[in-house]
Amino acid sequence: MFVKNYEELLASARNDKDKQAREIILQALEAALIAVDPRHTVKRNVMISDNKLVIAGKEFDLDKIRNIYVIGGGKASGAMAEAMEEVLGDRISGGVVNVLKGTEKNFRVQRIKLVGASHPIPDENGMHGVEEMLEIAKRADEDDLVIVLISGGGSALMPKPAEPITLEEMKITTDLLLKCGATINEINAVRKHISAFKGGQLARACYPATTVALVISDVVGDPLDTIASGPTAPDTTTFEDAYRVLKFYGILDKVPENVRKRIEKGLKGEIPETPKPGDKIFEKVHNIIIANNRIACEAAEAKAREMGVNTLILSTHIEGEARHVGTVLAGIAREIHKYDKPLKRPALIIMGGETTVTVTGTGKGGRNQELSLSASLRIRGLEGTAIASVGTDGIDGITDAAGGLVDSTTVDRGKGKGLDVLEYLANNDSYTFLKAVGDVIFTGPTGSNVNDIMFVAVV
Repeated sequence: MFVKNYEELLASARNDKDKQAREIILQALEAALIAVDPRHTVKRNVMISDNKLVIAGKEFDLDKIRNIYVIGGGKASGAMAEAMEEVLGDRISGGVVNVLKGTEKNFRVQRIKLVGASHPIPDENGMHGVEEMLEIAKRADEDDLVIVLISGGGSALMPKPAEPITLEEMKITTDLLLKCGATINEINAVRKHISAFKGGQLARACYPATTVALVISDVVGDPLDTIASGPTAPDTTTFEDAYRVLKFYGILDKVPENVRKRIEKGLKGEIPETPKPGDKIFEKVHNIIIANNRIACEAAEAKAREMGVNTLILSTHIEGEARHVGTVLAGIAREIHKYDKPLKRPALIIMGGETTVTVTGTGKGGRNQELSLSASLRIRGLEGTAIASVGTDGIDGITDAAGGLVDSTTVDRGKGKGLDVLEYLANNDSYTFLKAVGDVIFTGPTGSNVNDIMFVAVV
């Protein structure tokens, strides 16, 4: 079971209806996480048949391939690497994959080196791993196959700053972007233009070898050039886009001088752009999405229907400030309570996407916990209602939580402990509040990452 404190979360309910709503959410969440398990998704898409390597229906003649290399990175890439070794075995000539620091020993691999790297702020280990990947990519020739494993978190886990930018300067920039309220697409537009690896630049290094990228998407809408900052995809963003992001969020004068100078030189055409659509380097590149948020939501939907619950996937494109989205989810719950619309009770509304938090306080939390805590204000006293928001990677912000699960009594349970929801929201301290009342979801790192899933259950 993915949710480690499943029973404790049920026990937090103060009435039978809230408990029932919580259980619907937890069962649906389990089904969603199982559906996007990286090992299963790789094995569903990669197999060997009649000495041909078949990847998502594309056939590669193993007799014509001299070497197979496996490189890449992301929160799901360790499990993906393990599955690749199970399928290909000693056909793998070598490889390097960057994984979340501390998880290296969780995976059984022999031919692929796993490098533990930091997230969400990049570190030296991640950079050294990327340098090894680039050495492999540049060594590969036209008779070789490079399999690139890409998943959410890859932007931070695979850092390689463009000279003369230092890793420390990249860290400072990343931290500013994460705290300013920018979307992941906007953050990655900047990352790609201060990198020597992202935005199609890995594909450039691999050419003329054949490159197959297996992608687990953690970005709303699955844009290939944004997932892990698109190391093997044509980049649709420009230096102008990167400049606009820094200017719009008021951090142009806060980023390190080398970062600002590189962006400004790019605007003047003094630095080459990242590879764009139509570039010949992409003629032998195959980017294949093997798991995404939609698959997770559909699995949750199927589980809820199996439980006899009326279910609707409202959207997998949810974005916006976390606390505002929480207010909207609470509004949907109230609509179901009052009018049985858009679904009759028992009902489960499922949504996917990725919200943002503009950090102004000094507390501890993450976007999913902040969303949940905000929602709790508007469902106070609404018996039989539960709302949850969960990061499918099992890591919400810089906490050990995956998200939060609140119900009609969350606010009052906090009040009984002397905690004021508004004060904790103002300080971006959702983790402290939710943990105190037993409403934090713990899964630990799931090995996957397909954005966030949000649930509204009303019985």
